[in-house]
Amino acid sequence: MKQITLAASLALQIVAALAHGLGDHAAHNDALLLPVEIRAPTPKHFENIVSNDTFDLGCRPIAHPTDDGQYTLHALLSRDQIAYLESTESSEIVVRENTHLSKRQSSGAPIGTGDRFSSGSSAPLGLGTKPSGSTIASILNYNEISTAVTGLVNAYPGAFFRYNLPYTTFQGATQFAAYTGAGSNVNNYRLYLSAGVHARERGGPDNLIYWVSDLLQANKTGSGLTYGKKTYTNAQVKSILSAGIVLFPLVNPDGVKYDQSSGSRWRKNRNTKSGSSGASIGVDINRNFDFLWNFKKYFSSSTSPASTSPSSEAFYGTAPASEPETKNHVSIYDKFPKIRWFLDIHSAAGTILYSWGDDVNQSTNPSMNFLNATYDGKRGVTSDTTYKEYIPAADLTAIKKVADATVASMKAVGGRSYVSQQAVGLYATSGATDDYAFSRYWAKPGANKVYGYTMEFGYSTNFYPTLTEFNQNILDTNAGFMDWALTAISVGLD
Repeated sequence: MKQITLAASLALQIVAALAHGLGDHAAHNDALLLPVEIRAPTPKHFENIVSNDTFDLGCRPIAHPTDDGQYTLHALLSRDQIAYLESTESSEIVVRENTHLSKRQSSGAPIGTGDRFSSGSSAPLGLGTKPSGSTIASILNYNEISTAVTGLVNAYPGAFFRYNLPYTTFQGATQFAAYTGAGSNVNNYRLYLSAGVHARERGGPDNLIYWVSDLLQANKTGSGLTYGKKTYTNAQVKSILSAGIVLFPLVNPDGVKYDQSSGSRWRKNRNTKSGSSGASIGVDINRNFDFLWNFKKYFSSSTSPASTSPSSEAFYGTAPASEPETKNHVSIYDKFPKIRWFLDIHSAAGTILYSWGDDVNQSTNPSMNFLNATYDGKRGVTSDTTYKEYIPAADLTAIKKVADATVASMKAVGGRSYVSQQAVGLYATSGATDDYAFSRYWAKPGANKVYGYTMEFGYSTNFYPTLTEFNQNILDTNAGFMDWALTAISVGLD
């Protein structure tokens, strides 16, 4: 524990010095954080590093197996943090800068300028309805995410609907959601997808918007869709639309707007109530949901599923659902009470994650569950037998089937490697969108059962893809969305 405390102290001193001497923007300049690979013989070697909530470990820490039997953990660290790890960790742990990733991200896909949709006068069109080899020239800018959705409303009257969500963000943005495929009756909608929770994970909103635009265009023209080596029929398109799709394409507008203007790899929202400068600004929306939010109470003290420090990238906020973005996300379940399947779009790890994320799954002891206070303070240690999170066997079979089909589809597009796994992986999380979705059935009387997933497209910590990678991400995710939805339909919508 002494090692963790020293590392935390050092990292906080770095953040404070940068924020004081360089200002808010410069404290998060790309040049200050380097993509690194931390290499070790086993995942257990990473425990101290992962427990230090001042280190930026991407969307979530994942130990990747290597061809030679080792493991790598990806992170974004300052040179001082790298030096600290090199001086304090065992010789079995090797920290090295990922120079290949640094070069790729320095030439990331451009952010669009102006408004390619002319305030909604024209609609987006994805890659699935375009000739093979077609590309999209730039990432949607903050305003275009909204005008693209308005363009779909205007292009498909009576078939695509947009509405404003009830809470405005800390910086005063009005958030919106949309729905399509099953008419105006909100009880007919079963599929819910969101994107843009973490601001720096560029391309998430684009992936979702272009997919829905492809579905609508293919439905209108009677055609199918093609994503790389994956093809889909018009009948499959119609099947997905008839299941009813709800989309929340920009969960974190304040953060996205700031990240696009600063190039700072900004993750959180822009709430300044817990800190007004540098890294202390903002809450991690994906640790703010009401699922075991108070991790100090619910989890073993040896784990760090989130952080109480405003300077951490995983800062959990001041209360469960303290953030308007979180409240708006939850409000969608209330408006569409029959939602059965949920997918949250993130980068970058190359995985499809399914519940639970707080501990390893088990289907034999129903009393060992997240609502049982007997196990408070015992959750989150994945290597022990003290606590395992209960999931009914039928539910586990269902969610794994959909996750595996999604991964197979994404692999088939162009040969990229993707993995299906339980969300907890090697390290626990709390307050995440996918676990919240699944937990509602047990925690909220009368709530529908929702199977929750997180899609992590792309490569670890590659938050700013090149233009080629950006277009490949669209193909991969859009095929993944197709098979996620088709398999979910086959498993059941009610």
